[in-house]
Amino acid sequence: MSVFTPVSESQFAVWLKNYSVGVLTLLEPIASGIENTNYFVTTTQGRYVLTLYERLPAAELPFYLELMAHLARHGIPCPAPIADLGDRYLSSLNGKPATLVTRLAGASLQNPGAADCAELGALLARMHLAGRSYGGTLENPRGPNWWRRAAAEVRPFLDPEHAARLDAELFFQAQHRFADLPRGAVHADLFRDNALFDGGRISGVFDFYFAGIDCFAYDLAVCANDWCLVDARRNLRLDEPKTLALLGSYHAIRPLAAAERGAWPLMLRAAALRFWLSRLHDLYLPRPGVLVKVHDPEHFGEILALRAAPEAPAPWVG
Repeated sequence: MSVFTPVSESQFAVWLKNYSVGVLTLLEPIASGIENTNYFVTTTQGRYVLTLYERLPAAELPFYLELMAHLARHGIPCPAPIADLGDRYLSSLNGKPATLVTRLAGASLQNPGAADCAELGALLARMHLAGRSYGGTLENPRGPNWWRRAAAEVRPFLDPEHAARLDAELFFQAQHRFADLPRGAVHADLFRDNALFDGGRISGVFDFYFAGIDCFAYDLAVCANDWCLVDARRNLRLDEPKTLALLGSYHAIRPLAAAERGAWPLMLRAAALRFWLSRLHDLYLPRPGVLVKVHDPEHFGEILALRAAPEAPAPWVG
């Protein structure tokens, strides 16, 4: 979440007249993240988040917004889109598709423990179960097709060693497909900074704009590669107690299949590859913005190398 498209208070106040949420009292830019323009919004009626979509295809936006609305109706603590006076979730602001959603309470955790990972696993399982009745269809937009396109775009910037590592992993992943694994709507980007805790419990999950239809085990792997590290700064190996807490609490609500266990090491690699590629792309092919945060791609380059190492065990529950 960055600011690529500035919005003044006067511009936003005019736009806000299309909503029944009160009068604007405060508009604050959100500087974290890298995909869309976001502002915290406070009105005389409540607190919200404004999002301007910078590069997501307009045809995909209803999938994300309707998924959030669906999950919120099923008790998942996620932002609920606010409909305007024309009963639309989407409208235009400063030439960009824009939406207003509820703002969640709580704060993100920088150093989650095993209990926090267990809380996440249970929430993720409930989310996957709730999403089974969602009728939207959108294949994971950052899946294998995107990997190949992004790799072709960043390869000219890579030294021979990194280019060879990237090509080898793409070849490896192309040899493994898991069409028979349980699938459905997944968040696909549920990092620590996309979840909020309040009193030891998850009070909200947000930033669904990489969601799509994919394997549930892949969604778990994305979480494990960020939440379950020994030390996110110094040791990127999986911490066994944290990983087992994540998987165990998930398994208690949506039992994991034997095929998911067999695919787990490859899902961890696939999740690492996806974020290594996206960070390489953001580093070498950046977009201009007023406030832009670019993450170090080598963080996930190292995670991928660790997950691909033949001696690296992948903790599993059961």
